[in-house]
Amino acid sequence: MAVPSPGYSLTLRVQTPVSITATSELAAAVGRAGGSITALDVAESGHDSMVVDVSCNTTDAEHGQIVRDALNALEGVTVRNISDRTFLMHLGGKLEVVPKVALRNRDDLSRAYTPGVARVCMAIAKNPEDARNLTIKRNTIAVVTDGSAVLGLGNIGPAAALPVMEGKAALFKQFANVDAWPVCLDTQDTEEIIMIVKALAPVYGGVNLEDIAAPRCFEIEARLREELDIPVFHDDQHGTAIVTLAALNNALQVVGKQIDKVRIVVSGVGAAGNAIIQLLVARGASNVIAAGRNGAISRADVSSDPHRQWLAEHTNPEQFTGTLKEAMVGADVFIGVSAPNILDEADIEAMNQDAIVFAMANPDPEVDPIAASRHAAVVATGRSDYPNQINNVLAFPGFFRGLLDAGVSEITDEMLLAAADAISARVSQAELNPGFIIPSVFDPHVAADVAEAVSTAAAKNK
Repeated sequence: MAVPSPGYSLTLRVQTPVSITATSELAAAVGRAGGSITALDVAESGHDSMVVDVSCNTTDAEHGQIVRDALNALEGVTVRNISDRTFLMHLGGKLEVVPKVALRNRDDLSRAYTPGVARVCMAIAKNPEDARNLTIKRNTIAVVTDGSAVLGLGNIGPAAALPVMEGKAALFKQFANVDAWPVCLDTQDTEEIIMIVKALAPVYGGVNLEDIAAPRCFEIEARLREELDIPVFHDDQHGTAIVTLAALNNALQVVGKQIDKVRIVVSGVGAAGNAIIQLLVARGASNVIAAGRNGAISRADVSSDPHRQWLAEHTNPEQFTGTLKEAMVGADVFIGVSAPNILDEADIEAMNQDAIVFAMANPDPEVDPIAASRHAAVVATGRSDYPNQINNVLAFPGFFRGLLDAGVSEITDEMLLAAADAISARVSQAELNPGFIIPSVFDPHVAADVAEAVSTAAAKNK
């Protein structure tokens, strides 16, 4: 299933004898080794030899070594060194702080800092609401994690989570001009996390919770929403739910089915699975089966976890009991936010005609997308190297832009549904096809459309 990915992009500095076919021979060797050439650049040139930087995508670290060996096997060729382009991008971090005002002389300094700044401080002390207009608060988000559920990597801790949070902050700025900053907490205690975020809240206009494991994430979000006067959004839950519904809206159009008529199987009942199912139900889905590690959840499953109990009471109307694989038989839609390679081609073949498969476990999906596409009408993943990438970046920048612009703290289902519809609408009827059900993350209009939809929905609730 593995294909070369930009996530494993290498640049190999290669010394090779001078010949008219030198670069083509290097490219052919990389191709035979299964790599995907992205660039060939001559770095140095002499009478008898030249140095070429060969950039290519590979599938993993071991594959990179195979490519290196293939180049070294060419007559007269030596690989001098290898640079991992992903690690190079992260050297020194991905963020910096840049002043928005000029500090050219004493006059500027006197207004930006002391003594002039004291007047602004006293104005805010007199009227705390002025902080939204007179500080960074109105456009700044805290991206908060405890490092307990980072991507598909698990509980790797706050320091290892920092590159992801930096990336998240960069995406906020790039796509919606929202300033964001990583806040990686060295605690996984629920009460401590809530206390710390509350203490930090005066600086921020909103909180984006990220990569906090279930079920702890549910209580943290609920408590912070109740106790803070700024919006709190758990992207693993609601961002994932928004983009999943957006993709499903269009996938159902492709196959000519309606959400209230299809049988949907969701694998994974953690943060993302819960939020997806709740939003599907809010949109009108009437036959959803939630499958955890032990199979389908039904009313016979009594749980002390209120979120699992909600699933037991609001899903599986036929009270199906069985495994995930058994639930797949005759299903119209599969949505996976669980674990890699838990289904095979036969499971997709057992689905209903014109099936829809969203296998979103990252980096390795629940089922091989290529195998799934032999039987399903529409296949989507969370990866960028297959068609139909379901990516949260389509949702969270614009969603927070809308919240900040509207100046609201409450997040409602109407806002989530409006955001999903705005994303769906970016794919026109003329463009819609099985390989294009959701817009590119680089579509410059998505964030603005989502922001407008969220602001409009917020205005209706005021």
